[in-house]
Amino acid sequence: MSSLLEEVVLDLERHSAQEGWDAPPKLYALVRSSELRRAEPDLADRLGLAPDVETLAALEQDRLPDRGTVEESLAAIAWPDAVEGCALVIERMVLPPEAEQDIPEDEAEAAAWAAEHPDREDVRMVVGVLRDGTRHAALRLRRHDNDDEVLVGPDLVPGLADALVATFEPDEPDPA
Repeated sequence: MSSLLEEVVLDLERHSAQEGWDAPPKLYALVRSSELRRAEPDLADRLGLAPDVETLAALEQDRLPDRGTVEESLAAIAWPDAVEGCALVIERMVLPPEAEQDIPEDEAEAAAWAAEHPDREDVRMVVGVLRDGTRHAALRLRRHDNDDEVLVGPDLVPGLADALVATFEPDEPDPA
């Protein structure tokens, strides 16, 4: 039996697959359906959340800023208490380890070089985490764009999962 987090990650992956490739990153707040029904009953009705079934509702957030890295954008996020977790859908290009030594130093040249590399692989990652640190991810390779070839597991994208978990940690005050 899968967990609520696993279910919402797979739902987001299937939804993203239906929308196709080359999409910007999307961030979702994960809220228990019972909490959403209590706080926002009209929204829960519009989302079709059944009153007798507990799920995690994925509420799409505003687009992440275009400047800086995704990790930098995530570092600026703070969630209200009602948010049980969050999920990020993001596409990345990966290269085999042996290609790293040939990457040009200039950022623009490196991006163009990587985009043309014959061994590059486009991957869509859906990573979800809960406040308690529980995590789950799904990965789909463009080259193997089939529902039955989606990789799933809790430890597939540890760095991104860590960055998402950090959005739930209290901000430390600046030392004066």
